[in-house]
Amino acid sequence: MKKMNREQAQVFEGIVSVVGNAILFGVKFTIGLSTGSVALMADAWHTASDSLTSIFVVVAAKLAAKKPDKEHPFGHGRWELIAAVLMASILAVIGYEFIDMSIQRLREPVEGFSFGTAALVITIVSIIVKELIAQVGFQMGKRYNNPVLTADGWHSRTDAISSVIVLIGIVISRFVSGLWWMDGVLGIFGALAIFYAAFEIMKETVTKILGEEPKQEFIDELNAAITQLYGNDLNLHHVHLHNYVTHKELTLHIRLDKDMTIKEGHDIATVIEDMVKEKFDMTTTIHTEPIKSLDKSEIKE
Repeated sequence: MKKMNREQAQVFEGIVSVVGNAILFGVKFTIGLSTGSVALMADAWHTASDSLTSIFVVVAAKLAAKKPDKEHPFGHGRWELIAAVLMASILAVIGYEFIDMSIQRLREPVEGFSFGTAALVITIVSIIVKELIAQVGFQMGKRYNNPVLTADGWHSRTDAISSVIVLIGIVISRFVSGLWWMDGVLGIFGALAIFYAAFEIMKETVTKILGEEPKQEFIDELNAAITQLYGNDLNLHHVHLHNYVTHKELTLHIRLDKDMTIKEGHDIATVIEDMVKEKFDMTTTIHTEPIKSLDKSEIKE
């Protein structure tokens, strides 16, 4: 099988998630309606939100794959971030609706309410399927170094955890009678899981939009690679990363011998920029600063 590129992998993972979640949502929601369970319907809509999320993933992949143009010289990768903001906003609205429904259920309990065997079976199946979908996202996210796929995997994982909570309640209610409040409480837990997913997605997305501080591990690895090239410390500092998702711009300062010619300094900067592009897949802009004279034998050609 031909290896997929970043866009193809994102579309493939999105389609797998959309189809799997759509089927689960249909079955869960139908059983939720037949039993009148707010918890199961909340869990169903959490699953539906995953399907919606994956649609955003597919659409964003297509938009983000567009080549840079005059109006967008850094590419269109941030369409993925825009899609994530929309997704988190929709999740928050869904979570609010189910909090309201669950509180109403606690105020007005349904006499003789029972989850039923069908609810037990579909919840177990849902946990297994959701974890498999999550693993697809995790594995492909790692393989293609794509944080969007990894995030979608975590979204599926939160749905699986939500279903585990519902499963625990269903099992307890089958052995203990008189737990009229169980459905309302589980509905609240399901809604909180939706809120948590929305918060995590929004937090990660806003961080990327505002700008991220490069991780110290990356700076250490970058410094080591530069030192390996030139055999001495060029006093790397002012390292800033501008993340456009499908394209990353790195800016940094280095200090060079003040007696170097402009060409010598330019050549060193160019070598570093080429190395960063090859090793880290980032476009680099380097500002050079003068320091006292060094023994030029310390600087490798």
